[in-house]
Amino acid sequence: MTSIPITMQAAFIREPGPAESIEVGALPVPELGPTDVLVKNIAFAVNHVDTFVRSGAYKTHTPFPFVVGRDLVGTVAAIGTGVTNFQPGDSVWCNSLGHDGRQGSFAEYAVVSSERLYKLPETVNPLDAVGVLHTAATAHIGLFREAKIKPGDTIFVAGAAGGVGSAVVQMASAAGARVIASASARDVQWTLSCGADEVIDYRDPQLWTRIVDAAPDGVDIWWDNSGNHDFEALIPLLSRGARVLVMAGLGAQPALPVGGLYTRDASLHGFAISNATTSDLAAAANMINHLLQSKRLGSRVGITLPLSETAQAHLKMEDHAPPGRIVVIP
Repeated sequence: MTSIPITMQAAFIREPGPAESIEVGALPVPELGPTDVLVKNIAFAVNHVDTFVRSGAYKTHTPFPFVVGRDLVGTVAAIGTGVTNFQPGDSVWCNSLGHDGRQGSFAEYAVVSSERLYKLPETVNPLDAVGVLHTAATAHIGLFREAKIKPGDTIFVAGAAGGVGSAVVQMASAAGARVIASASARDVQWTLSCGADEVIDYRDPQLWTRIVDAAPDGVDIWWDNSGNHDFEALIPLLSRGARVLVMAGLGAQPALPVGGLYTRDASLHGFAISNATTSDLAAAANMINHLLQSKRLGSRVGITLPLSETAQAHLKMEDHAPPGRIVVIP
């Protein structure tokens, strides 16, 4: 078995701050607890929430020096004495580090509680998987736990070409829903390839009319990834019993026409994947692995950077450029 080094390269912060505050240097390889797994990392993806935690906008316990990042794919390097479901050499993934006192993933090695770690199917390339692990789990929790999606539902997905939006479209389509989406003109073909039945340019001045034309009986599930949340415009487009997902727009303070909401028996569902239970995450992982194996789930990789350029990766995420996921390789 390969020996484990004493130190590793990691991307970390010493206090909350801007992307430029991220350092890359040597930290001790973390020690295993009895139910932990040490993973030698292969790749990571950058998520918006990574930037929120790093900056301090999303308050959570961050023991310093704090390794940034949520996601990883890698191979098991060592297991704790109480771990029976993983063995050294297993291909694995995780999407819930870097929160609530857990150190992040952006390092050569990471310790993961065995209940937060999942085997990657042998037929799936780790680099093909890494871009969807966090976004697809978010999609699963919103669609299945919150919206209780069912075949035949009509869902509208705003910002459908982004990381979460693409995953929502793919999972909703796989669940048998009819998917109407909005995206930029350059992203129409990508969004259609994800399974959308109709894609509307979000800049179209007739956007709201076009949604009505596409869903004359109303929208059953509304998921806006842009964080704009124009409830005054969207509530009249909802079907009776519709569910509106709210999980973007950290500082948004939109007006809420309550009357239009309750007379439709409609409901708002706010959630953050950071608060998901291990049962929520395991249910999502089962579907993610199934869809990865069947090639019904994937992402666009916009740029790949080395661990040494993690600060640049955060800057690009905050600038919303380039289109596609940002992947980092240790």
